[in-house]
Amino acid sequence: MADRATAGEIADRPRLELYWIPLGAGAQVVRLSGRAYEALTAVLQQRPRRDLYHSALIATTAAGRTIVESAPVPDGEGPHRRGVVAEGAVGSSWLGRLRVFRYEVRRWPGGLIPDLRYAVASPVRLTEDPLAVAQVLELVAEAPSPVWGRDELHAGEMWNSNSLIAWVLARAGLLVPAGQPPPNGRAPGWDAGIHVAGRLVAPPATRTTVSAVL
Repeated sequence: MADRATAGEIADRPRLELYWIPLGAGAQVVRLSGRAYEALTAVLQQRPRRDLYHSALIATTAAGRTIVESAPVPDGEGPHRRGVVAEGAVGSSWLGRLRVFRYEVRRWPGGLIPDLRYAVASPVRLTEDPLAVAQVLELVAEAPSPVWGRDELHAGEMWNSNSLIAWVLARAGLLVPAGQPPPNGRAPGWDAGIHVAGRLVAPPATRTTVSAVL
């Protein structure tokens, strides 16, 4: 009779999980600006206000856990410490010359998500297929990195951290298990990622590789 899998073995099984983190959790300035943005958007769209969420992925493989997310560049050591595969400007290409106006796309082995403890209705198990998990990790490095907060790719919505996650999941065929944000919540930028992923070829001029910004 085969032995039952231990708790450690179960925890180490390949899988991909999605986390919904309240926008600005642990960062008052981001939280307040997010609320102001949602209040204005709700008025313009003539609908009730909703809670805003930032999405991130955690992939578990035989090599360990890998964090996938997009976030501001906190220092100049990202490519070496945080598994950065690309960077992009925030607000405008001109402002992106300054580090404080750049964001990074992370595929970070053994990495951390500081506000993960605030996640709601998470984790969402997307797949336990090792090949699917590996495909997602490969796709992260192929995602476009246009200006954050702008609609440079003409997707009908600004590009941000949620756009990255949605783009990767759409390309990997994992949107259905991802579902929707928690009740009364929305993820700005999510639809932009899906829209762009649906195109055969993303405009090459929108991508900024890590090597180009070092």
